[in-house]
Amino acid sequence: YINASAVNTITFVTPLAIGDTYEGGIIFYLDASGEHGLVAASSDQNSGSKVQWYNGSYTTTGATGDGVGAGEENTYMIVGNQGSGIYAAQICRDLTLNGYTDWYLPSKYELSLMYTNLKQNGFGSFASGWYWSSTERGSNYAWLQYFTNDYQNFTNKDYTYYVRAVRAF
Repeated sequence: YINASAVNTITFVTPLAIGDTYEGGIIFYLDASGEHGLVAASSDQNSGSKVQWYNGSYTTTGATGDGVGAGEENTYMIVGNQGSGIYAAQICRDLTLNGYTDWYLPSKYELSLMYTNLKQNGFGSFASGWYWSSTERGSNYAWLQYFTNDYQNFTNKDYTYYVRAVRAF
């Protein structure tokens, strides 16, 4: 005879992995716990057209963070400095996708992780071109990533390139 109230329930949790669709996007980074990380939107935010990094004003925004987690703060700094308009950080900040509204423009390291963990493994339908990061390099320049190879450089903020939003979970 088994006492039904004494039976424990076992729940199996499938571990998350790079490339999984989760929390509104595609996982491209997991922390040491394997429970938290970053997802990229499944497609570019500028509908195949390219946009500028800035809103027409060369200023120093202070968005110099370049590590994991820095893109979110950079995005707030850029939008706070540049105001409304159609430019890389604002497009990400305004994005509502798959029920989530906390998207941002990735830092240069986050962008590199997207290239390595998604693009190189066939995830995310990335263009073979340049993508803006949120990491600034002075009043006239910002960092970007070439999604044909693992090359990063900085260029003038008035040039137009692709944008892919990310969010933390």
